[in-house]
Amino acid sequence: MSAYLYAATRTPFGKFNGALAGIRPDDLAATAITGLLARTPDLDPAAIDEVVLGNANGAGEDNRNVGRMAALLAGLPTSVPGTTVNRLCGSSLDAALIGSRAIETGDADIVLVGGVESMTRAPWVLPKPARGFPAGDVTAVSTTLGWRLVNPRMPKEWTVSLGECNEQLQERFGVGRERQDAFAARSHRLAHQAWESGFYDDLVTPVEGLARDEGIRPTTTPEVLAGLKPSFRPQGTITAGNSSPLSDGASAVLLGSAEAAGAIGREPLARIAGRGASALDPQDFGYAPVAAAAQALRRAGIGWDQVGAVELNEAFAVQSLACVDAWLKDGLRDPELVNQKGGAIALGHPLGASGGRVLGSLAAVLRERGERYGVAAICIGVGQGLAVVLENLENTEAGA
Repeated sequence: MSAYLYAATRTPFGKFNGALAGIRPDDLAATAITGLLARTPDLDPAAIDEVVLGNANGAGEDNRNVGRMAALLAGLPTSVPGTTVNRLCGSSLDAALIGSRAIETGDADIVLVGGVESMTRAPWVLPKPARGFPAGDVTAVSTTLGWRLVNPRMPKEWTVSLGECNEQLQERFGVGRERQDAFAARSHRLAHQAWESGFYDDLVTPVEGLARDEGIRPTTTPEVLAGLKPSFRPQGTITAGNSSPLSDGASAVLLGSAEAAGAIGREPLARIAGRGASALDPQDFGYAPVAAAAQALRRAGIGWDQVGAVELNEAFAVQSLACVDAWLKDGLRDPELVNQKGGAIALGHPLGASGGRVLGSLAAVLRERGERYGVAAICIGVGQGLAVVLENLENTEAGA
């Protein structure tokens, strides 16, 4: 039995302290779910077997199990169960992997997956004291991004900042500042063009106060980006301009079996043809999509030469370029097949929602281009990567 992608949507992605700052993450997720159901009006919500949402923080208004909370807020029947998965940046792509496996094993016919993050509203946390009434001061720790309350048994090289990890990656692979800035400028240019052409109109559910992704800067050029100061090393290459921003947003994707088409009221868009998960040293996390994509392609029974579109989450320009360089060596036909509608550097990267975004965008790009196979991939902090191969059902002969 195979699992299929039937529909996908997301909210616009907002900037840190931007237009979505006043919206709780559980409400953002409920908005994405409502938007998805609006795209499948024939589907009885009671027929959904499971809701699986990704979320990287979960320390505040995410309310521990935002999958269940968002389903209730979206008006799904109380009989529809919901759960939340946390694989950091890969959480919503992990949700899709989990949902597709449930369908393939026959445990479910219809699964609603996706994810959410409000990095703006992520709370500060305090560790509980070992004993009551400690004499010293206690520091509140931000849960917005990165390591917090680090276990002292962790090796120091594992727990450096995400930016320092990627400075090490650029040293390893020789990806210089000029290439990074050019890649970042391309992301903004293509994202703007995609919005202007109407590509995202059917993929995005507007939120009150925001109809488009808030972080896109269409006038950005490599020359402008070259003027920014390094963020992590005095003489480093990584800046705020060639990295993904802190963001708020949610995504939702409807998966189902072939037999679920009648209940959903539409034919599927794509088949989940292969899945991959990889892990390596935590400081090398940006390179993890290489092995994950190779695994997903093997399981799909195809090679890079058959891939017509790639959606790679752009955590940093340097890690994106390192992955693309590796894929070109492995047979990817053209680097321009990667993120043809812009990427996270421009669109934004709300951690728990990004996997659903890349999956939905990939299905749409495949149909627009008439390509048969595509890869969605994402790097994950602490040394992991995930990938999914989609097969476009509209043209199963393309790219064969």
